Amino acid sequence: MTAPQYWLMKSEPDECSIDDALAAPNQTVPWIGVRNYQARNFMRDDMRVGDGVLFYHSSCAEPGIAGIARVASGARVDPTQFEPGSPYYDGKSKPDAPRWLLVDVQALCKTRVLGLAGMRDLPALAEMRVLQRGSRLSVTPVTAGEWRAIAALLER
Repeated sequence: MTAPQYWLMKSEPDECSIDDALAAPNQTVPWIGVRNYQARNFMRDDMRVGDGVLFYHSSCAEPGIAGIARVASGARVDPTQFEPGSPYYDGKSKPDAPRWLLVDVQALCKTRVLGLAGMRDLPALAEMRVLQRGSRLSVTPVTAGEWRAIAALLER
């Protein structure tokens, strides 16, 4: 058995907020709409059920970590790629050769919002991917040390 891994997963709260996830059946939502190959590959190749997730609100008035969650399923096909009315529709993706995947994410708790400025103030997070210039991936790995530092910061 491998040690749990940790992830930061971004969602626009207008689409799926930590409150939405907490209100969903079993507090679990499908993480739809990932349309970046590197982020998809993280979900497909590296995520495991039980891995920790920092639930991050993006593209909003107060972006930042808004909750703690866990990966609740293995990767599976994202059906929104085949729905012409969906903003995540991909006409080049075919049911017999899907491009895009999702995992289910189970919300565990809502936290105070920990924004980028608060994260930058912590030396232990200096190398965190979300803090690097040009980092726009919606799914990024988080080290065990970064996870512990954020957990300690959120407990204050």
